[in-house]
Amino acid sequence: MFFSKKKSNFIQNNSEVILPDISNNFKTPHNYKGVLIAVEGTDGSGKSTQMYLLKKWLESEGYGTVFTEWNSSNLVSNVIKKGKKKDLLNNTTFSLLHATDFADRLHKIIIPALKDGSIVLADRYFYTALARDVARDCDPAWLRNTYSFSIRPDAVFYFKVPVEISLERITMTRKPKYYEAGMDMKLSTDPFKSYLLFQSRVIEEYEKMVKEFGLDIIDGTESIPDQQVIFRKKIIDVINRRANAGK
Repeated sequence: MFFSKKKSNFIQNNSEVILPDISNNFKTPHNYKGVLIAVEGTDGSGKSTQMYLLKKWLESEGYGTVFTEWNSSNLVSNVIKKGKKKDLLNNTTFSLLHATDFADRLHKIIIPALKDGSIVLADRYFYTALARDVARDCDPAWLRNTYSFSIRPDAVFYFKVPVEISLERITMTRKPKYYEAGMDMKLSTDPFKSYLLFQSRVIEEYEKMVKEFGLDIIDGTESIPDQQVIFRKKIIDVINRRANAGK
């Protein structure tokens, strides 16, 4: 078992006291009944659209799904939003607040759903922090230690697009946001140029993680229907693999 679990009388909201095992959590498959699927990529990569379509399809096929997304914890999401709105976050506080968001959702949403046998669909997982926060000059080893309480997904799909396409898609409806563009890094006073520079750093970190964590690449420049066909096939393979492993 990859978690070192310590039973405690002080348990709230059906949560467990879990001591991290840094050496194993990123490498060892979880042993819950459900399936954990995560998608990663820059903003504008199309990953959220593909996850939405996948969720609808899985439910139409009779699968029980639970969806969770980055920065959505009731515990700290409003704090993060206020900090971003007022430009109050430095790279460390930015990282730690998002780690808190992730930890809260992991123990209140993800793990309980996996125990129930659901397919958990995560729009961003801790890989987002490893990409964005390293791009913000946080120490990679410190980040991996910070997220060592996590569990490894059954599959992680990286929707890969060039940074120029990412920016083009975003600016069809809005200008890049302050932190999204890495304006806090003082790379450029122009949010569009800053976005290209900062998100190029993020993409560089994702590319490193493809090898380190075995991220499965999906070409985000293909048409939405073509991507969905590929995505569904890969997901069914993951579900079948998990089912066979449990026999």
